[in-house]
Amino acid sequence: MNWKRLLHHAESAQLTPELRARIQASFDESSRDEENFPSTIDPRIYHVKLIREHLGDLRGKRVLDVGCGKGRFARVFREQEPEAEFWGLDISEEMLRYVPEGIHTRAGSMTELPFPDAHFDAAYATESLEHAVEIEKAVAEICRVVKPGGRIAIIDKNAEQWGRLETPGWERWFTRRELERLLKRHCREVSSRPISYWEDVPPDGLFLAWLAVK
Repeated sequence: MNWKRLLHHAESAQLTPELRARIQASFDESSRDEENFPSTIDPRIYHVKLIREHLGDLRGKRVLDVGCGKGRFARVFREQEPEAEFWGLDISEEMLRYVPEGIHTRAGSMTELPFPDAHFDAAYATESLEHAVEIEKAVAEICRVVKPGGRIAIIDKNAEQWGRLETPGWERWFTRRELERLLKRHCREVSSRPISYWEDVPPDGLFLAWLAVK
């Protein structure tokens, strides 16, 4: 399936209870795979730097890691901003067991975030939105729980590079325009760019970053 057919097919995808259970079970099992689902991440990678630069000064602010896995990004950000309040949301309670102390956790779906409106000053999702299935709903939820003026960062894979990696049947990748359009429904500023893992390495097209201000 090429990427244009993938986008068309995904518009009708639904996160049924059965599919949600499959996804949760998959990540529960993956929690035991430290090699491919690590608890830590190199704080020097550009993903970390870009999110931190976009979110800005986080002292005294509440931040949500959407689809946090084992909390590897939240771990780094909390070390950098100990006066901020970090929350990690993930569908897998087994993944959340690895999140370090000092980071609040909540099990749940990206399409039904268990938080009130405007609860967070900022939110980010790194390679997690691709597992939400109902992408439009998940983007709306991320925007809903962020305060007006709050900042949102999403890093995920480029649909135009679909096929480069083996993926589970529910996974989705995105074009720049697709997520820009969804974010613009809720945010006053939206931009996107190709990025690489390392700042001094030119992007190869696999990763994209979307940066928004609500």
